[in-house]
Amino acid sequence: MAGASRGVGRGLARALGEAGATVIVTARSSETGPRTEMRPEAIEDTARMVDAAGGSGHHYLCDHRSERATDALVHWALRRFGRIDVAACAVWGGNEGYDGTRYPDGAGWGTPFWRRSAEPFLGLMQAGPLPALLLARAVAPAMVAARSGLIALVSFGTQDGYLGDVFYDAAKAATNRLALGFARELAPHGVTALGLSPGSVATERARDLGREDLATESPLYAGRALAALAADPAVAARAGQILHAGDLARVYGFTDADGTRPERFRVGP
Repeated sequence: MAGASRGVGRGLARALGEAGATVIVTARSSETGPRTEMRPEAIEDTARMVDAAGGSGHHYLCDHRSERATDALVHWALRRFGRIDVAACAVWGGNEGYDGTRYPDGAGWGTPFWRRSAEPFLGLMQAGPLPALLLARAVAPAMVAARSGLIALVSFGTQDGYLGDVFYDAAKAATNRLALGFARELAPHGVTALGLSPGSVATERARDLGREDLATESPLYAGRALAALAADPAVAARAGQILHAGDLARVYGFTDADGTRPERFRVGP
């Protein structure tokens, strides 16, 4: 579970734990090492949550922006466990340094692109699409050999319209397009790739910025969506699609942590 020290990735790991899965929790933040932005959450915390939920949690410190580090993680996982059934990438460092008003370059959300430096754009591509690509290419050979497996990229649906910021919109669209491309190339080998779009999530960062009340769902909602997809023997029919947690809840019958079933989140006009 890439990018699972907090946020949506933590929710995915917990939900797979609920399903009794063995979950490898990976990210850059560890109790015994560096932490992104000095935040308190760490991969060990999430691994313990997986255990508490009924699964078996294992942690592995990994910078998913590095091809070498990602390859090393996958090699370790295959040596330790023999196979990888589900690989999910929830890595997203695009909000690092955002204080609720402005990014480190001084620009606010939705600042016209011609009034911004182009440099942060590269950072956002490295914060989401690149880790998704690196993880998929690392796990694909083993899945192709086994002729089974699910690769899920956590992104944000762009089909309903523009997301309000050129850099953010482009990064999410790129991740969605990777899901489509992976699906086309992996389908003949029995492997399914797809995208998973949460709504407005009550993450730790949203809480710290005082925006938790604007959220529509908890991180566990997308996690239960992933668990349902992983358990679906007909999941290959969804290959290449960008699936919304709210839509999947109605298909598979799961609820959020509080027992509610939030509707699919849609961006405004």
